[in-house]
Amino acid sequence: MRKIYVIGIGAGDPDHLTLQAAKAIGRTDVFFLLDKGDTKESLIELRRRLLKAYARPSRRIAEGRDPDRDRTPADYEGTIADWRHRRSEVTEALIREHLLDEETGAFLVWGDPSLYDSTISILDEILARGETTFSYEVIPGISSVSTLAAKHRVGLNRVGRPFQVTTGRRLAEQWPADVDDVIVMLDAHQTFGSVDAANVDIYWGAYLGTEDELLISGPLAEVGDEIRRVRAEARERHGWIMDTYLLRRRDADQADTRS
Repeated sequence: MRKIYVIGIGAGDPDHLTLQAAKAIGRTDVFFLLDKGDTKESLIELRRRLLKAYARPSRRIAEGRDPDRDRTPADYEGTIADWRHRRSEVTEALIREHLLDEETGAFLVWGDPSLYDSTISILDEILARGETTFSYEVIPGISSVSTLAAKHRVGLNRVGRPFQVTTGRRLAEQWPADVDDVIVMLDAHQTFGSVDAANVDIYWGAYLGTEDELLISGPLAEVGDEIRRVRAEARERHGWIMDTYLLRRRDADQADTRS
């Protein structure tokens, strides 16, 4: 039977590749890449560098076009479901055309495949259709969330207290209940600007782990405008941006010290 690896390759630093991931890359016959367009060519280029360093000389690359989707839909969940379905059709065609029986294929996934990535659900959808069969294994990677915390030298959780990972869309609805530490991903609209900035610190990062990495931290009321300016300039320069941030409410004694 055909086998597929879903390999987490980290947030952008080639040195974040784990030994497990490097060994899986070395066992792979065919790598599947979904092209996101010229503005994100650098994302594809990092994958090519990893293949050059760790893959077999005989490895093959099968490329497909990642379907476009509406970034400001009226029906968000319906739009995402449709996009994932179309993506699964592209992915299934690549597997059926390029991966032979008893061969091993792989998808190189940014960060960790289990955190805000659709590859696992897409492979499950393909298997559910029953027309293309394979087994698959997930290789964990270093996520952008872990990288953000490491770069800012902060722990994600405080003693005895939870944290929550959410999206900009959810944060715009409300700050999560009973949580003082919120990690925000997929925020194209800088939703941190809509929250009450009193006694809140932000730890922001973009292009984490890459040569273009940007880091800003401090009281939200003081650095929010700077983040918006730096983010806009970076997006204009590169044509795309991937960023995330941690919002942290200060304890009462911290608030008194910094006020």
